[in-house]
Amino acid sequence: PALAGAAIAVLHVWPIGRPETIGVIAGDPARGAYLARMAGCIACHTDTSGGGQPLAGGVRLPTDFGTFYSRNLTTDPDHGIGSWTIQDFAAALRQGVSPEGKPYYPSFPYPFYNALSDQDVADLWAAFRTVPAVSKPSKPHDMMPPFNLRAGLKVWRAIYHIPETVTSEPERSDLWNRGKFIVEGPAHCGACHTPRNLLGARQAEMALHGAEDLPDGGKSPPITSAALKKEGWTVSALKYALQTGIMPNGDVFGGSMGEVVRDGTAFLSDEDRLAI
Repeated sequence: PALAGAAIAVLHVWPIGRPETIGVIAGDPARGAYLARMAGCIACHTDTSGGGQPLAGGVRLPTDFGTFYSRNLTTDPDHGIGSWTIQDFAAALRQGVSPEGKPYYPSFPYPFYNALSDQDVADLWAAFRTVPAVSKPSKPHDMMPPFNLRAGLKVWRAIYHIPETVTSEPERSDLWNRGKFIVEGPAHCGACHTPRNLLGARQAEMALHGAEDLPDGGKSPPITSAALKKEGWTVSALKYALQTGIMPNGDVFGGSMGEVVRDGTAFLSDEDRLAI
């Protein structure tokens, strides 16, 4: 018992993250709102089915480890992020670390947001500062032991946390590289379309190869270039589906992908959907 207690104490004081130094950058709230749509913030943090207010949290995400609830991201200082600084926001977004230095669960796709530039962060921050405050506490996660011990996430991060870095490929077109940034960065397509191991970590070598047992009870198909071509998808068909949710066979996206289109990709520009 003494050894276990010492181990828990060490986990609690084990520092994670790095200081964020976002300079004095003027954020563009309109561009930030666009990025928020691209990054899935609206879909994940607005309880649409429950009649929730924008970005007030409460969206339920059941998993094999317990049930997550998205948090309140409004400007309320007590229950939202109204008391945060832009540095707090950057650390949460790109590192998955709270203002108190605690790790966020990987249900929040912060590894993909590591690809966001300082200007992207400033624009998102400017947009979030315009969200009306909602004085509603976030629902606590309902996790099974030992996953309810948040400090244990520090060990998980040490083993599995791989921040995404999206590098341009000079031999490709600007449009193609824009698509790569969206897919591998803020749109975090790999969060749902990549299989995970028994501890919930993405199997990076199988990126975009599809996954079983999604939180909504379904599965995601492979969306590699080869897999899409094999299934008869064309650039124009995918672009149209990302706008309308209608697939080439006339069926519509359901489950999580339906929400992605409804609250996210339907709001993107034609050029960005073409880039994807």
